[in-house]
Amino acid sequence: MEKIIIKKERNYLKMSLKALYYIVVFSLIIWGFKGIEYKGIMKTASSSINALLDGFIHPDLTYAKDLTIDGLPYAVLETIAIAISGTFVSAILAIPFALLASQNIVGVKVARVGKVIVTLIRSFPELILALMFISVVGPGAPAGILALGIHSIGMLGKLFSEAIESMDMGVKEALESCGGNYFEVLFRAVLPQVSPELLSYTLYRFEINMRAASTLGLVGAGGIGAPLIFAIRNRAWSRAGIIIIVLIVTVTIIDQISGRIRKRLV
Repeated sequence: MEKIIIKKERNYLKMSLKALYYIVVFSLIIWGFKGIEYKGIMKTASSSINALLDGFIHPDLTYAKDLTIDGLPYAVLETIAIAISGTFVSAILAIPFALLASQNIVGVKVARVGKVIVTLIRSFPELILALMFISVVGPGAPAGILALGIHSIGMLGKLFSEAIESMDMGVKEALESCGGNYFEVLFRAVLPQVSPELLSYTLYRFEINMRAASTLGLVGAGGIGAPLIFAIRNRAWSRAGIIIIVLIVTVTIIDQISGRIRKRLV
């Protein structure tokens, strides 16, 4: 009888907590919508949309054929270069942080400190980091590379540490029992076992950084974002149209290639 009463009390507690959870979530949604001040559609909305659509229908093809440093092909290549440099360099630098945040490698206490460090690194958005680095190295691609690289270290460090913590510890323990030192365990047991996942996460991060690199130019950190914002400000919709079209095509191609490689790895 007592077991039945205890079971009913537990069920009642679970239902109460679940109801409280939904009430809190619903209250937050209502509170969030109340903070939105809707002022209606602007009078110039229809003309702006028509001009933008006309820019897509009649894009500035001469800008796409301009092979100088001020042309669209150079801006696209610079964006890809920023994404590649910011991703693959940070992937190498993220491995030590991932090991520091992995409980099965350094222990629970040290891993807690490592997880805090990784969280702090990724807490700054790319645009904020880009603005900070522009004041250090000046406007251009170097600021964009540093911004993406620092943020990617935090994100990849978290993903890498989760992959390391979920690996099979049998190989590591076997090598340690044979007298293997730390570096032998790292390069013969840990990294070979998780390398497919690490490469997969790196490629996935590259896809994200490709999109992020296209927006860093809005604050002067190089890439295709700078000519895009100039075209929008000057209402050169035909130029903005060709930039957006090329950007969509480039990102789609990179996503397809990266996705196929990730499927083969995992």
